[in-house]
Amino acid sequence: MRPVLGVLADVGCVLAFVIIGRANHHDGVTVAGVAGTAWPFLVGLAAGVLASRSWRRPAVLVPAGVTVWAATVAIGQLLRAVSGQGTDGAFILVSAAFLGLFLFGWRVVVQLTARSFSGVAG
Repeated sequence: MRPVLGVLADVGCVLAFVIIGRANHHDGVTVAGVAGTAWPFLVGLAAGVLASRSWRRPAVLVPAGVTVWAATVAIGQLLRAVSGQGTDGAFILVSAAFLGLFLFGWRVVVQLTARSFSGVAG
């Protein structure tokens, strides 16, 4: 898998989380609103990508997926707190669950698909 596709998939997961959350809470899905809500998580995502060097093997669960997920949630929540955006306990749990499902989910799909195709070729 190309490294840029892995990063784009991760960014897409964060943006999906933000857009769905803003829509469900009737906060409006404007570019400014999405950017304001997404930036802490995107900074966390970038830290996770750099820490795990996920560009080397973007679709693996360990260490790439786990590190990217943990950094996205932890740093995202920390930056939300220091920027005054709030970090209610339920929101922390929901963000961890949603981002875990999506950030791990695409990786699992890629791995299963790769195994499926390698079994056909073998």
